[in-house]
Amino acid sequence: MLILVVLAAILVFLFIQALPVFTGDQANVSQKVSDYSNGTTKNFWVLVGILVFGTVLVSVLALLLAIFVSIGIALFISHYAPKKLSTALSYVVDLLAAIPSVIYGLWGGLVLIPSIQPVWNWFAKYLGWTYIFQGPAVQPSKTVATVAVVLAVMICPIITSVSRDIFKQTPRLQQEAALALGATKWEMIKLAVLPFGKSGVISAAMLGLGRALGETMAILMILSPGYLFSVFLLKGSQNMTIAANIALKYMEADDMGVSVLIGTGLVLFIVTFIVNFVARKITDKAVK
Repeated sequence: MLILVVLAAILVFLFIQALPVFTGDQANVSQKVSDYSNGTTKNFWVLVGILVFGTVLVSVLALLLAIFVSIGIALFISHYAPKKLSTALSYVVDLLAAIPSVIYGLWGGLVLIPSIQPVWNWFAKYLGWTYIFQGPAVQPSKTVATVAVVLAVMICPIITSVSRDIFKQTPRLQQEAALALGATKWEMIKLAVLPFGKSGVISAAMLGLGRALGETMAILMILSPGYLFSVFLLKGSQNMTIAANIALKYMEADDMGVSVLIGTGLVLFIVTFIVNFVARKITDKAVK
């Protein structure tokens, strides 16, 4: 009940702060929207659409990169690694999950951007015939693709940690029964561990997606901002996320500007709520 009250209070606060966008001087609103979209649009809802598109694009790409790696690491820790190695790796995973996002941003900007450039050049050269990898790859690679890799590294420990704990809870009787029937260890995992942990893995993935949707500093430090409905992953100045855009523009914003930014934040709040609601429904269905 308390959680619902807190969520309602946050929603009401955001709505009140964003209200001037709809009730105030629309000419002023249009000017602020134009300023905050680098002249791309003067329509608030178009700006919201662009930012939601960028936020979802980056987050989903990060999740796609992280999910299978995370499951593999979790299975290795829980069922393959020797006990001492498993304990050590668990500590490392938990430590990585606790690292502040600004550290990942520094790593992405100083290490990943220079080192991953040849990879993006290869993608542009050999996969440029696809729409999303059209080249040339911009240099330095402050692109959606690079940001997705950084976010994947950020959310991988979160998904791994939750999945590991779920896999370890698989009933021993089910595992031994599968092995007694002649199943190999991998077959036992497919028959017993993965079905048991399906709902937990979905929850872990949605938790990681929620982290990616709200990420600010790492994206702000790496991504070259753009305000387009674009899926060109290797080109610069294509997309921007809601959270990073708020952080980028907030310090220079006046009262109306703050209302515009909080209006986009309200949309992010709603998107995150919808993602968590859908995740809960999927998890409940998987359990049944």
